[in-house]
Amino acid sequence: MSKKPTSGSLPVPFRWLWAGASASNLGDGMLLAAGPLLVLTMTREPLAVALAPFVQQVPWVLFGLLAGAVVDRVDRRALMIGVNLLRMVVMAALALVIFTGALTLPLLYAGLFLLGTAEAFADNAATSLIPTLVPKKQLGLANSRLFGTITITNQLSGPPLGAMLFAIGYALPYAGYALMLGVAVVLYSRVRIPLPEPTGDAVPETKSPSLVNEVREGLGWLRRHFAVRTLAILITCFNVTFGATFSMLVLYATGQLGLSDIGYGLLMSASAIGGILGALVFPALERRFSYTTLLRAGLILETVTHLALVLTHQAWLAMCILFLFGVHALVWGSVSSTVRQRAVPHRLMGRVNSVYMLGSVGGIALGSLLGGVLGQIFSYRAPFWFGFVGSFIILLLVWKPMKHIALAGADATEGT
Repeated sequence: MSKKPTSGSLPVPFRWLWAGASASNLGDGMLLAAGPLLVLTMTREPLAVALAPFVQQVPWVLFGLLAGAVVDRVDRRALMIGVNLLRMVVMAALALVIFTGALTLPLLYAGLFLLGTAEAFADNAATSLIPTLVPKKQLGLANSRLFGTITITNQLSGPPLGAMLFAIGYALPYAGYALMLGVAVVLYSRVRIPLPEPTGDAVPETKSPSLVNEVREGLGWLRRHFAVRTLAILITCFNVTFGATFSMLVLYATGQLGLSDIGYGLLMSASAIGGILGALVFPALERRFSYTTLLRAGLILETVTHLALVLTHQAWLAMCILFLFGVHALVWGSVSSTVRQRAVPHRLMGRVNSVYMLGSVGGIALGSLLGGVLGQIFSYRAPFWFGFVGSFIILLLVWKPMKHIALAGADATEGT
């Protein structure tokens, strides 16, 4: 059994980062609701509506690996401030264009593309900065607190606030988003890096002649590191099964469960509420159980989630299932991020993180596509069965290696 010391106050520099992330993610949550609503004021064509989130996500695929190399080459704090200033300007410009009535779909798509590009750099920089602000023994606590706050702001508070502001005036949520990004920039500017840079594998730092070579260096390290490589593949695969199931959730909710639009919203909120509980109980779980146990238990729970959802016809039971899934997602995400942060050399953190982010976004996108195809050919239930069978097979394949994954970068031997 693991006895990891995680108590104690988190360092002040991390708290500034935490506060800045809270502000920016509140704006992100506002856009989750206000974005689709704005598109619907201009068109109701399904393809045009679907293009809005697509153009915001595609920069992660196009520039994700490049962003990782840039993050490892420059001052991460300065980069984080700079790209968030860019996001603020883009949102302020969109708010102004909306207010003047000059907005067109191409302008909106261009703004969302710029926003997504900046996010690819900002999120990687913030994630890569955490190990320089927090001691290894507190990484799990820091990640759980950060992810829990993101759940509250991005999934619970932001969307209703964005919808309410949109009802008052179309430009208001975009102006509010710009304001939140401005607040985030001020908070990020207070971050100071007090700790020596982690040396990781103590590989002497060398300057690669180009960004392309630096990307290759990061990919080469990942290819040679069994635990971190396997974790990246695992996250990608489980995001494929997750994307397949959850792409059909609205049809499942309104069909099999018979829920209204409001009921569907409540169903979605169950997972977010579970995430908040996950953040609260994570420190106790981290003290009581090894990372090996937490990772294995989480994969079992996620595998069973697909099966439990497709078999139930009761809305209250489905909400309970998604509530537990939310707890798991927060705990598993905190553990996997901590494993990665303590195992990857500081100088390669951005490049390795970019592979994880690419796998996460790409896995969900591929899973959503597969879910749509399976749902079209068979029924909306088919992706749930695909998710269950696929997750079960992956679980069997990684069960034994999970111990080695969980121990990656640990200072002390951890039990099972």
